[in-house]
Amino acid sequence: MVPQALQKPPLISTNRAKCRDCYRCVRMCPVKAIRMKDGQAQVVEERCLFCGTCVRECPQKAKTIRDDTTWAMELLAQRKKVAASVAPTYPAAFAEHEVRRLASALRKLGFAYVGETSVGADAVAVATSRWLAENRERQPLAVTSACPTAIRYIELYAPESVSSVVPLVSPMIAHAKHLRQEIGADAVVFIGPCIAKKFEAQRPEHAGLVDCVLTFAELRSWLEREGIVFEQLEESRFDEEGSPRGRRFPLAGGHLHASELPSDLLQPEVCAVTGVEALRECLSLGVPEHPTVVEPLFCDGGCIGGPGIGWEENHFRRRLRVLAHAARAARTNGKTQVPAPTPKLLQGLKTTYQPQPVDRTSPSEDAIRRALAQIGKIDPRDQLDCGACGYRSCREKAIAVVRGLAEPEMCMPRMRLLAERRMDRIMETSPNGIVILDHELRIIAMNPAFQKMFLCSHLVLGRHISYLTDATPFEQLLASRCGKLERTASEPRYGRIFHQIVYALEEDQQIVGIFVDITESSLNREKLAIVHREALDRSRQLLEHQVRMAQDITRLLAEHTAHGEELVKSLLEAALVEPHASVASHMALAHKDA
Repeated sequence: MVPQALQKPPLISTNRAKCRDCYRCVRMCPVKAIRMKDGQAQVVEERCLFCGTCVRECPQKAKTIRDDTTWAMELLAQRKKVAASVAPTYPAAFAEHEVRRLASALRKLGFAYVGETSVGADAVAVATSRWLAENRERQPLAVTSACPTAIRYIELYAPESVSSVVPLVSPMIAHAKHLRQEIGADAVVFIGPCIAKKFEAQRPEHAGLVDCVLTFAELRSWLEREGIVFEQLEESRFDEEGSPRGRRFPLAGGHLHASELPSDLLQPEVCAVTGVEALRECLSLGVPEHPTVVEPLFCDGGCIGGPGIGWEENHFRRRLRVLAHAARAARTNGKTQVPAPTPKLLQGLKTTYQPQPVDRTSPSEDAIRRALAQIGKIDPRDQLDCGACGYRSCREKAIAVVRGLAEPEMCMPRMRLLAERRMDRIMETSPNGIVILDHELRIIAMNPAFQKMFLCSHLVLGRHISYLTDATPFEQLLASRCGKLERTASEPRYGRIFHQIVYALEEDQQIVGIFVDITESSLNREKLAIVHREALDRSRQLLEHQVRMAQDITRLLAEHTAHGEELVKSLLEAALVEPHASVASHMALAHKDA
């Protein structure tokens, strides 16, 4: 059983710490499936094609694809026979020596069976030829169904064309059916360059066929973590390989070629398109004059341009690698044979596609006007349609705001204008005097506070700064090129004391002077200094008084102590004489009585 936690993460997520609201993902997303909230870009899955454009184009690498490697490892640990279905684009994702050892690397990871998805492509090609032979006359426009991104675009954004899609599964699903029915695989892991395959494997109608989807980038990272080095492996063949036609399937026109349709793409009855714009324009033509088969591949040049390719290589070299790999299959007479699709498999390749249109109802004109007013674009002259926000026009941006996909703050010209106005407002209301000079120290701008401080008006614009104040700090700045100077100086002419900050704007060749009026604070400091001096004097007097008092008390204590000592001596002497005095007294009294 696959862990539940692995089933919940979205296919594409955003690292909020890295997302810097540059709006590049909004600009590049072909269907604007990005919601901006609090300056962060979020992929709206119900509108997303899973093409991976936002992942590839994000300059901060804030978008990441869900990594299903752990899921695949769980399958290998729990199932006996896990088969790997490898997309025929693998020669474009690995070096030549790695291609010859890829099957060995997969077996080293634990896969019991390794097959090329081109086997499924061969089956789809046969089924496509048969279906077109039976239905070509009554269905003038037939759109092949190998690319899951193209199919999802049709279901969501061109639902009227769903009936034109050939009702057959993709090579991935066809190969998974083959692996389960005829090879007896317990689980199937698809490995390729496509993100949308992860979504396709989760579609309810394909439940139980493909257990896990890995990109080539995920596979390479897995091999590196396991310490599996290609150079240390032996060369080996896949357990099953597709035909040369099946191996060319991922290239533009490959499906048409494999289905034995006209291979000359200049023929009017076939059309191979890559990219959403080409697909959109192709479908907008409606029913063609002649029966036409359209093969849509979303990525540039086909699957070789997939976002999960995981290897930086020139696009045309990738194409040549795939073509060379297909040619080798044509020349090889080894033991591996291309299995012919069984009637049971061909019968099981049929499916249905249903319109699932996203809500594209245009908001009311009142709502759009309110949104335009909110972003400062109610006046047509302000609607620059610059595209900086990611939308092609200001009206389209306003509609996105109403739908909750965009934020008013995304308008770059509007935010710049507000910032400039805010700076102007700061200068106008600043209590500090601000003056701007050119490289010759002529006044080119000043704020109201400066005019009030220096008793001047705009009539002094163009005059040298020395006309109003000492030019020394400005001249010193020009001479020293130190970037910034500060000083405090008095201006007797104006009865003021200023703290001056002077700095240079190198790019603009301008000098800014900021004058902070510290006259009152200077006077307050002088008054405070006087108070401090008076307090010190009084403290000194008090201290001297206390010292004198202590000295007097000490002297008096000494005098009283000496006097006390004399009294004690007298008392002691009196106490010693008292007995003799008493006897003499009694004798005197007795003699008197006699």
